[in-house]
Amino acid sequence: MKTEIRVLIADDHPIFRSGLRQVIEQAPHLKVVAEAPDGATAFECIKDMRPDITILDIDMPGEDGFAVARKIREHRLPVTVIFLTMHKDELHFNEALDLGIRGYLIKDNAAADVVNCINAIVAGQDYISPALSTHLLNRSRRAGAFAQKLRGVADLTATERRILALLAEYKTSKEIASELCISVRTVENHRANICTKLDLRGTHALVKFASQHKSELS
Repeated sequence: MKTEIRVLIADDHPIFRSGLRQVIEQAPHLKVVAEAPDGATAFECIKDMRPDITILDIDMPGEDGFAVARKIREHRLPVTVIFLTMHKDELHFNEALDLGIRGYLIKDNAAADVVNCINAIVAGQDYISPALSTHLLNRSRRAGAFAQKLRGVADLTATERRILALLAEYKTSKEIASELCISVRTVENHRANICTKLDLRGTHALVKFASQHKSELS
């Protein structure tokens, strides 16, 4: 662990920033090098001061935490982002993880969790507020189901893969039949077999799967 970990806090509530700063700086190896009241100021401070850790409130005036995190990634700045938020919903949580966010803290528990979060990240681990453990499990289950479906693609015949690729181009069964010189009924049978192999249910599930995973079908 580095001798001193430099931290930047970005939140539009000065009292909250002050309280969080006091908690962080009780740890002798942590130092808050800057505070920012909005996203634009936060990004400029990050560029200038190059902190090790940046704690970003998701809801800030102007550029929100997501916008700042995207700019950090686009500019390849060597700073690790922790999101701080009141949002406990799965939508915000998944968007944050899709951005590669290493830490996700709920404000209600930030004072108790922030130092543990920073230490975990410095040690090469991720840290999610315990209150969101269900979201993490749901994400893991979906990832497992997705991986299983992709493994199922490998079990498709050459014709089935070709049909799936054409469905990814939003072609109808009639258009596919014409292109492959087979009957529409044969195309429909192949579609049914693909759905069975990939465990897809619903009228549009097959086309949706094909369009989402077009790159894996080429």
